[in-house]
Amino acid sequence: MNSAGFAERVRKLLGTELPHGDSVISEGRRIAGEVKIGRSAFMNAYGVSSEAEYKRQSIRDGKIMYHCHIGMSSWADTEKGLRYIHGALASKGFSQDRAGICLDRRMALPASMRRSAPAETGPLLESFEDWVAVGQAAPIQPHMGDFMIGFPASTENTVLALGAGVTTIGNLSQFFSHEAPGWRDTAYTTQETVKAISIMGALREKGTLVHSYLDDGMGALFTDCATVAGWAFLERYIVEDLLGAKLAHCVGGLVSDPIKRSGWIFALQEIHQGDCVGSMIYGDTISFSRDFASNRGVVAETLLWDILTQLSCPTGHAILSIPVTEAVRVPAAEEILEAQIFARKIETAARRVLPYFDLSAPRSFAQEVVPAGLTVFRKAIDGLSDAGVDIKDPVQMLFILKNLGPKLFEEVFGAGKPDARSLRGRDSVVPNDVFQHSLRCVLEYREKFETSEARSVLGGRKILLASTDVHEHALFVIERLLESSGAIVVNEGPERNPDEIAVAVGREKAEVLIVSTHNGMALDYANALLEELEERNLSVPVFMGGVLNQKMEDKDMPIDVEGPLKDLGIRTGSDPSALLKDLMVIVKKETQR
Repeated sequence: MNSAGFAERVRKLLGTELPHGDSVISEGRRIAGEVKIGRSAFMNAYGVSSEAEYKRQSIRDGKIMYHCHIGMSSWADTEKGLRYIHGALASKGFSQDRAGICLDRRMALPASMRRSAPAETGPLLESFEDWVAVGQAAPIQPHMGDFMIGFPASTENTVLALGAGVTTIGNLSQFFSHEAPGWRDTAYTTQETVKAISIMGALREKGTLVHSYLDDGMGALFTDCATVAGWAFLERYIVEDLLGAKLAHCVGGLVSDPIKRSGWIFALQEIHQGDCVGSMIYGDTISFSRDFASNRGVVAETLLWDILTQLSCPTGHAILSIPVTEAVRVPAAEEILEAQIFARKIETAARRVLPYFDLSAPRSFAQEVVPAGLTVFRKAIDGLSDAGVDIKDPVQMLFILKNLGPKLFEEVFGAGKPDARSLRGRDSVVPNDVFQHSLRCVLEYREKFETSEARSVLGGRKILLASTDVHEHALFVIERLLESSGAIVVNEGPERNPDEIAVAVGREKAEVLIVSTHNGMALDYANALLEELEERNLSVPVFMGGVLNQKMEDKDMPIDVEGPLKDLGIRTGSDPSALLKDLMVIVKKETQR
């Protein structure tokens, strides 16, 4: 898109009625004046007033912090898991510094709307007592980085979390790429996000940190690490310069190259002008498979590099050791414990080899992406201003950036040299790992989709793709593979509601529907989708792939529902080769009717 087209897109977006940032900031500061930050069991155990204070102590003392992620089907089971992990680690002489509470996505909605939305993986906090228990379950500092800041319920959730003693709250990156289930009012979400960050800004001196996991947002959707760095500069500008809060960046889940993993810590230290206080560094998830022994090797490598980097460039990023089962199911408390013990053993090895370890390559990565990222940032600020955006108004900035999306942002503001053959119209300074991983998946299976038989059956067939949640890299892979077979592919993208998919099927006259799902709602979603299709008198073969499980109220973990999905007439599976085979069978049958 040329500059004139970009300016026209921004002009249309600015036609949306938005409150001025100053009024939203004032309201946030007023609310902050009524907030009393609670004292968690962790704060009492370690004599600190916030996690930020503890992080700065750890940076000074060269202490490695540890993070775990936990979220059972109910809060009671999650609380039980936290106590189990604390007790088991303490018996071995270890402590758990922090835990990310993986909440049900319904927590993103205003409290009055949660029960009417489909249940997903993770607990709901349904009472004041639940919130209090978050901080008191165990002397492990709670981190709330999912479905808090960045959603319609940003303000109410932030106030409740602070009252519980949670001082690191996010996830700003989710604002740009996630949606609350069934929610469509982006202007309201933007207003509440700015208000919540304003509350955190007003309480900055009391140790609040606004968490942003880059891989959960645009960082996962750009093709170039330089654009990710530029985005990090932008987030810092909005959170710190415009709203006065302290930003804690997280990275890692979609970074498999150890040089880049380590390099991002050095880069973030520069982006934050030598005062980076990170939330955590996520373990490598894109290298995981269903082979647990292989996954253990992945975890060992990432832990070694992550710990060595923190010893060399301490930023307070807590180390997350991922349970080897995570690619297959929600990890149980026992599996989380095993991963944490494993990490402590890797730390012993890391400290032993540190004097012999060379981190010059990660430093070089940072030296390459930070200047390029600064170029992206400056181009974005200048370009947005020239297009009429008030770059001093955080409401306008967040609203416009979310609606521009990753593709247009990178096309217009990317740092690479223009190249019409590249996906985003320009070369990558340093290619993003998750994008390269997706391309490798395409190359692995493309030959099968390009056979004359596949092209004769699927050529010209209209196939619609959609994801129930934020996971969209599978859509990218399947779209490219189907296109190589000559199919006409309509990609509706991530976080589509059942009614939206049904409308798209009718609008596009799709002949096949493929849905990706990962968040523990496969069966509920499938039933809702089939109802929406039936209401519109639409009959279309439906495929579902991903993690086909369902949260159940009487179970502490989501259960596999592949069988019940098949009983509904839905085809299931996640292997591209099997998908191709099933597609060809279905299309042939439809053709013979």
